[in-house]
Amino acid sequence: MQSYSARGVHGQVLEVLAQRILTGQLAEGETLDMTGLQAEFDVSLTVLRETLRVLAAKGMVDARPKRGTFVRPRSNWSLLDGDVLRWQFARSHHQPGLFDDLHELRGIVEPGAASLAAARATPDDLAALDTALADMAAAGSDAAAAVAADLAFHRALLAATHNELIQRMEVVIETGLAERDRLVHGADGPTDPVPSHKAVVEAIRRHNPAQAARAMNKLLDQAVEDVARLESAPRENDEDRQN
Repeated sequence: MQSYSARGVHGQVLEVLAQRILTGQLAEGETLDMTGLQAEFDVSLTVLRETLRVLAAKGMVDARPKRGTFVRPRSNWSLLDGDVLRWQFARSHHQPGLFDDLHELRGIVEPGAASLAAARATPDDLAALDTALADMAAAGSDAAAAVAADLAFHRALLAATHNELIQRMEVVIETGLAERDRLVHGADGPTDPVPSHKAVVEAIRRHNPAQAARAMNKLLDQAVEDVARLESAPRENDEDRQN
């Protein structure tokens, strides 16, 4: 997954402009003030043009003679691009429906992926899943380690389908899942993820597609409950302060 976030001044300008477009601060159809942006960020025209080139490649801006560079309609954005996904999930607290979209996508893809994995998984695939499970169990209260282990598990699951198109869904699922995991594992008292993930692996090991799909659906139900509990926590805290 390609990311530009760490590439010095260019990366910083890119992040700021992307967020302005995502929030509507730079509205669809709006022409960018190149001179003003150069002065604001104190960058050369070359750096600014390179930044806009990246945004253009992602469908977010375009340039026309006599009009200049302008923001394209959201319908033209490459919404499945890794960076565009990351930018959106980074501000997911402003877009509550984004995690709902992620769950719906996972509900379509991952039970089917688990079913295929049960039919096709090799010993190496099972070893990768087992390693991810072991890392998940060892993570304990280490949120970063828990996130890494969960991502490794779902990456291994998609790989075990041996379907290249399903494997490409990794970009979408992993980007959203990473942000969801950071929120859930960063909160107090997350549900132990090992039993639900282990149930999926054991069904795959038994080469039982139907059971693997059911286990994955239960895992996804638990994921929804974890996010719902997290989202309700601030409201509960507010009520406690009022009482």
